[in-house]
Amino acid sequence: MWLAQQQRRKSKDGGSQVGTVTLGGDPAGVCLDGERREVPVFAPGGYVWRPMRGDQVLVLKTGTEGEAPCVAGARCIRTDVVAEGEVLIFSGGCSIRLSTDGTVSVTGKLLVNGKEVMTRE
Repeated sequence: MWLAQQQRRKSKDGGSQVGTVTLGGDPAGVCLDGERREVPVFAPGGYVWRPMRGDQVLVLKTGTEGEAPCVAGARCIRTDVVAEGEVLIFSGGCSIRLSTDGTVSVTGKLLVNGKEVMTRE
C-alpha cells in the first residue's frame, strides 16, 4: 500500500521543475525536492553553456518514471536589456548582441584568430 502511494506521488510531480544550481558545471548539482547530483546539462546545438552555482534552471524529468533529470536552460534574468526578437550572449563583462535590424554589437576585447581587433574611439 505505502509503495503504491509513493509511485502515485512521483507521477503527480509533472515533467519539469525549476531548481537552483548547487554545483556548477556539467554535470551539475541541482536542488529540486532534494539535491540531485550528476545532472547532465543540455544547450542548443552549436552552443556550449555551463550553469553557475545559484542559477535558477529548468530541469526536465526524463526516463519512464522521471528518474533521469536534465538541465534544459536557465532563467532569463536580463530581460529588461533585450528587445523582442533580439539575442544577447553574455559572460562577465563581455557580450554579443544580435539586433533585429541586422546589427551585431560586441562589448569587450575582440580577438579574431587570436589577434586583437583595434577600433577607433
